[in-house]
Amino acid sequence: MTLRALSACNALMIRVWTALSPLSNNQKIEFMLPLAQHWKPMSLVQDRRILYFFEAVRLGSVRAAADFLNVAPSAVSRQIAQLEQELGSPLLERHRRGVKPTEAGDKVLAYYRQRLTQQEVLLDSIQALKGLHSGSVTLVSGEGFLESLAQPLARFSELYPRIELIVNVCGSNEVIRQVVEDEAHIGLVFNPAADPKIRSHAHQRQPVCVITAPDHPLAEEPGPIQLRALEDYRVALPAVSYGIRQILLQAEHQLGITVQPTLTCSTFAMLKHFAMQGGVTLLPTFVVEEEIKAGRLRALPLQHEVFSSPQTHLISRLGRQLSVGANRLMGMLLQDMTAFRN
Repeated sequence: MTLRALSACNALMIRVWTALSPLSNNQKIEFMLPLAQHWKPMSLVQDRRILYFFEAVRLGSVRAAADFLNVAPSAVSRQIAQLEQELGSPLLERHRRGVKPTEAGDKVLAYYRQRLTQQEVLLDSIQALKGLHSGSVTLVSGEGFLESLAQPLARFSELYPRIELIVNVCGSNEVIRQVVEDEAHIGLVFNPAADPKIRSHAHQRQPVCVITAPDHPLAEEPGPIQLRALEDYRVALPAVSYGIRQILLQAEHQLGITVQPTLTCSTFAMLKHFAMQGGVTLLPTFVVEEEIKAGRLRALPLQHEVFSSPQTHLISRLGRQLSVGANRLMGMLLQDMTAFRN
């Protein structure tokens, strides 16, 4: 679910929650927030104020939030000021380019996202009693997983045709961001950096290899390929935001060399075609499994330890309670995807 979708569904969630409780439409909530050096109860805070604050942060400015919410900018500023007064702490830092949350503001945002997640799980569990007839699941994935995603996604949609599947494709850093900020329920990522906000449900070692055509000179080498040997050939690499490129940067730093790419692109399909046409690229073998089986490409091991240790991970935000649909999709991904097999 995207942040825009979270905001859009907030009104729905409030209506549903009001229907389940005796509270009025001006529903108020109470929670705890660490301010100064002590924990103390917050005063009752209206949902609307937190929503206005949330949108100002998400969109980067009070004016943009006002346009999205169809209210005057002064109304947004007033609600945020009242929220700050009730909490006894500033929540926004204002800059020329817009606004960003303070440390206390980050706490409020984390609370708000968590509450929306809990409301989503409540509605989802009620729907599950009826047989998973509605809802949505958002998966964010690195591009290397796409080909092996087709089977589990097709199987899921056949079993649960009324659950909408949303798949976002991006680099490793963006996968982590979308999962941490609850824009996606689950993520597929290659060799992510350690993040205390992330929970890894499954992982599998997937070494990075030199990918070439079967008749490439490197394919005749008897043992693992040295990284320095790539200097003599045309090399295509993914963008720096991709996990593979970050692994390469680590190896370059340790070995004191630099691999200059002939081509840099953000699509693995182009990298594979580049290798088929006589070039060289670096990919884990699960990305080129079909091409290797068909005899169109070869995967050659690299001689540095950093290339043998990367792992694929199936992740969610730590502490997030996943919906029934997201849990069932996760199970199918682990059953069907070669990226999580030995």
